[in-house]
Amino acid sequence: MRARLSTLLCVVSLGALSACGDTLPEQALIGAGAGAATAAVVSGSLATGAVVGAAGNVAFCQAYPARC
Repeated sequence: MRARLSTLLCVVSLGALSACGDTLPEQALIGAGAGAATAAVVSGSLATGAVVGAAGNVAFCQAYPARC
């Protein structure tokens, strides 16, 4: 059951990351929020989740600007 919940949360957080933002600060902020929220739900480190989420969203948006 816990694995299923974690998988669902990962999918939801990836969906949140698809709302990239228009500027670099917006992209970082949206990614940090999604990463921290996911970390909070799965009892992880909020700071680590925020950093990973921000980096992931910025990297994705910079690599695929047409998808953001």
